[in-house]
Amino acid sequence: MQSSNSAGDRPWVASYAEGVPAEIPAVTETLLDMLDASVAKYGKHTALEFFGATTTYAELGELVARAAGGLRKLGVQAGDRVALALPNCPQHVVAFYAVMRLGAIAVEHNPLYTPREIRHQFEVTSPVVAIVWDKIADVVSALPEDARPAHVVSVSLPEAMPFGKRFALRLPIAKARKAREAITAKPTAKGIIPWSRIVEARRISERVPHPTLDDTALLLLTSGTTGAPKAAILSHRNLRSNAAQGRAWLPGLHDGEEVVYAVLPLFHAYGLTLCLTFAISIGAKLVLFPKYDLDLVIAATRTSPPTFLPAVPPIYDALARASNHKRIDLTGVRFAISGAMSLPVATVTRWEEATGGLLVEGYGMTETSPVALGNPAGPSRRPGTVGVPFPSTEIRVVDPDDPTQDRAPGEEGELLIRGPQVFGGYWNAPDETVAALLPGGWLRTGDIVTMSEDGFVTIIDRLKELIITGGFNVSPTEVEQALMLHPDVDSAAVVGLRRPSGGEDVAAAVVMKPGAVFDASALRDFCRQHLTAYKIPKKIVQVDELPRSQVGKVLRRTVRDQLLQLGAG
Repeated sequence: MQSSNSAGDRPWVASYAEGVPAEIPAVTETLLDMLDASVAKYGKHTALEFFGATTTYAELGELVARAAGGLRKLGVQAGDRVALALPNCPQHVVAFYAVMRLGAIAVEHNPLYTPREIRHQFEVTSPVVAIVWDKIADVVSALPEDARPAHVVSVSLPEAMPFGKRFALRLPIAKARKAREAITAKPTAKGIIPWSRIVEARRISERVPHPTLDDTALLLLTSGTTGAPKAAILSHRNLRSNAAQGRAWLPGLHDGEEVVYAVLPLFHAYGLTLCLTFAISIGAKLVLFPKYDLDLVIAATRTSPPTFLPAVPPIYDALARASNHKRIDLTGVRFAISGAMSLPVATVTRWEEATGGLLVEGYGMTETSPVALGNPAGPSRRPGTVGVPFPSTEIRVVDPDDPTQDRAPGEEGELLIRGPQVFGGYWNAPDETVAALLPGGWLRTGDIVTMSEDGFVTIIDRLKELIITGGFNVSPTEVEQALMLHPDVDSAAVVGLRRPSGGEDVAAAVVMKPGAVFDASALRDFCRQHLTAYKIPKKIVQVDELPRSQVGKVLRRTVRDQLLQLGAG
């Protein structure tokens, strides 16, 4: 049974900001068409800025064509997977669209993952080429044969910097050496190809072949709605639609004039869409930061002040504090969209006092490309909620045990989403796809919510046991397995503990083997050998036993309650 809200009757449309349509026109262009349109229209405008070095849209189009030619010489064909494991940098943008130009599939990876994590992800998607940060090129080259791509391409960040920055990094002083070691390293393994050789190739003048809207453009590794890491399949239609929905949501933007700050990683669904596709679609200047660093952002605002800033609550808080201390002028930021974790009302107040602009919260998942709901960018917004469905997006709130039964407004239930941004399933994982996608194209989010009479959604809890920390999904099972590799750990349970500022901390309860000495610091150090930094538990507590169900399953909610009682929160 389906509620009237899920079909033609959409009460939330009445709350849309002025000028926002109920529906977006069906997209007709792929991501490649989108890029070409911006290159043609905004050719002389700056497309990318990196430590002050700029690239125009015309230059970006030329670099993409040359990089596509270089990848084609390596044998990349339509449908092949190309792994990208890069910080935010111009080469990342060029590589992404070069893959699109060949009709191939980009697979985004966190370049800070451990060798074990990278190996697992490569085993899932089998990339033929990996374009990686030079600091991890040797790691990727040393992967076992069944996970190693045929070719590894190494990207040096300093090569994209202005001459003065490159020269300063080469100075024979300790500060320069430390800065150089933080952002670059010379690969030593044989056969690694420098990125410069890729972009020196003859440009591809023809699209060979032209991707279609329903072709897969991107695979994003995610813990999904069930906890096991898998690759979400996102088509050109999914990603182009979400960029168009974002543009429709903010009618006050001026195409060809906006300055967008990429402080979020492009390998994350949120940063990828808001920066890599949305910003390019409107002919914006995209200012790239290899990582979020307050001093770098402050320096950039002096020459290219932002007008649109997608970020997460801790970044907004830090920038607002810097503004209060007169270190940064944020008055040009008219729009800001927060995602990936809950947005405290206090953060909204601080930000809007500092900027005079709007800060609204959105909601989404990797499986929705990623944005599906947002607070209206106007007086009807409702802080404390995640807003209402985007244009061309439908939602339902249902009984999580029987998703055919809808909940009444105000009643708790599982959120379902349907729209052109909803993904096509998981790569080579039909059972997980069937579990996530219901008949009719409805995505099960695993989030327990309430919906008001007029369509505003409030997140209550999650059916899935994923932990969201710093905007990233962490599978408790993966962290538990890493802990239990330690010879002194008998069993472990990992949960998320909510922070007042939004998001969660990864926390663990461990049972030690008889005679073993508990040392939380040593366990965290051990985890660093197997997990990237954000997955390492901030709190580890020893317990005598873990609470289990009658069939022996660890009761993570009970563990969470116990940790809170022990003061771990």
